[in-house]
Amino acid sequence: MPLIPTAGLAPLSVAPISSPGDKTSFHKIELDALSHHEGPSGMLPASLDALRDTDLEDPYYVPTAGTGHLVPQLKGVRSTLLNHGVSFAFTYKGEAMGVIDGGVQRGMSYVHELTGQVNFDLEKMANLTGWSVHTLVMERAGRAVSHDRVGEYYVNLQEFYGLSGHMVAHLVDFYAEKKLLNNHLDITFGRMALTHVFATSPLLCSFMVTCSAPVALKLDPGFSVYPKATWGSRLRLRPTRDTAIQFGAYEVSPLASNPSGWAWGSEPATGLMLPVEFTWQPFLTRNRLPGHYVLGYAHDTTRYPDQIGVSLPAALRAQAGRQRSAPMDMFWFEGDQMIYRRGGRNQMAGGYLMAGYIHNTPHVTSIADEAYGGLSFAAVIPSRMTDRLGIMYSWYHVSHRKEEGQIMIQNAGYSLGAAVRGPQTSSHIIEAYYAIDAAPGVLVQPEFEYMIHPGETRHIPNAALVGLKVIANL
Repeated sequence: MPLIPTAGLAPLSVAPISSPGDKTSFHKIELDALSHHEGPSGMLPASLDALRDTDLEDPYYVPTAGTGHLVPQLKGVRSTLLNHGVSFAFTYKGEAMGVIDGGVQRGMSYVHELTGQVNFDLEKMANLTGWSVHTLVMERAGRAVSHDRVGEYYVNLQEFYGLSGHMVAHLVDFYAEKKLLNNHLDITFGRMALTHVFATSPLLCSFMVTCSAPVALKLDPGFSVYPKATWGSRLRLRPTRDTAIQFGAYEVSPLASNPSGWAWGSEPATGLMLPVEFTWQPFLTRNRLPGHYVLGYAHDTTRYPDQIGVSLPAALRAQAGRQRSAPMDMFWFEGDQMIYRRGGRNQMAGGYLMAGYIHNTPHVTSIADEAYGGLSFAAVIPSRMTDRLGIMYSWYHVSHRKEEGQIMIQNAGYSLGAAVRGPQTSSHIIEAYYAIDAAPGVLVQPEFEYMIHPGETRHIPNAALVGLKVIANL
C-alpha cells in the first residue's frame, strides 16, 4: 500500500525529524514499550487483536497541508540541514468565516497566522544522545467572527487568533526534549503549552472549534492552550505495547497575561497545574484499525472565586450566601476508533468515529460540562485518497453557579453587561468541513458551522456560518 499522506508538520507539535517509523531517528513517533506484553488489548479475542503477534509502526499525525511542500526547490536545503541536525517549517494558515443567517451581524471576518518552526537534533549537532530543542514563533492578525458577528464569548468559532490577538512575533515554544532509557522514557521541559500533548489529537485539530483541545478545557486559566505557553515539564512512557501514560507540572498564569510570549518575568504565577493522562491504543482486526481512548485528570492549585459572586453587586452579596474560593479540577475522556482503512498504512488513512466528555469543577468555572461526537472520514471520494470529511456536534453547559448569580443580578434590575443577553445555560455547535489536498503543500478546507443559542442564551438567533481555511506549507 502507498504510505499516504506523507509526514508533515503536526499542527500543534513538533515536525518529525525523519519519516514515521524510522528507528534511526532520535525523534521517533512512538516510544518503545517498557514491557513486551499487551495491556487491555490482551483481553480481546485473537481475531480482533492485531497487536497480539507484533508491535506496529503506525504513526499518528495530520499533515499541515496535504502532501509535499509548496516550494520543492528547497528539498536540497532541507536534506543538507537535516543531515546536520536542523529541520524547519514555515506555514501560512488563513481563515475567512462569515455569518449568513442569524447571529448579531451579517458579514465576513478574516484571521491568519504565519508560523516558523525550527527543531535542533543535538545528537547530530553536539553528540548529545537523545537531546533535542524545539522552537516556534508565530505572527497573528485579523478580526475574529465570534464576538462581533455571532455574540459568542466562550467558544471561538475559528481555530486561532483568540488568545494572542495581533502579534508580530509571538513566542510559542522554547523547550528541550530528552529521550532516556534507550527510548523508553521521554521528558520535555521549558516554555510550552499543555495542549501540545494533553487532551489533544490530530483528529480533533482538523476541526476549527476543538483545535487544539475541547473548549471546556481551553477556557480554564490553568490549562495553557496553544499558543499560550508557560513554564513546565512533561514525562511520558509506554508501560505496555498498547498503553501510554504521561504526567506534567506547569506554572499557572492568567491566559491573557504575556500576550507576546516573550515577557517571561512579568507573568503573575498563581499556582501549579498537575495533569495526568492515560491512553489505550488498540489495533483491531487484520486491517489493524487503530483506536485512541484517553482518560485525563488535572488539578490546578490556584484558588478561583465562586462563580455565583463574579460581577455580583455588593448589595446582593448577602443574598448569595456563603461564597468560597477553591482550586479547580478537570476530567476528560476522548475516544476515537478507525472503522475502515483505505489508501495507506498510517493512522490517518481511513475513517474514524469519535466522542468525548469534559467536566470541570462547576463551583469555580464558566463552562462546567462539554460533550461532543462526530466523524472524520478519509477518501470519501474514491479518487481523492488524501481528502478528508469531518462532521462534529458539540454541547456546552454553563456552570449552575454562574447561572444562579446572573439570575440574581437580573432579578434585582442590574445589567449583566454588554456581552451577556440573559442568564446563561447552554449552547450547541454543528461543524462540518471537507479538506482538499489541492496541490503539493496546499490544503483548502471549506467550512460550515451552525450555532444553536449563541451566547448560551435564547436571546440571539441561531447563527449559520460558512467559510474557508487555507494552509500552505513552505
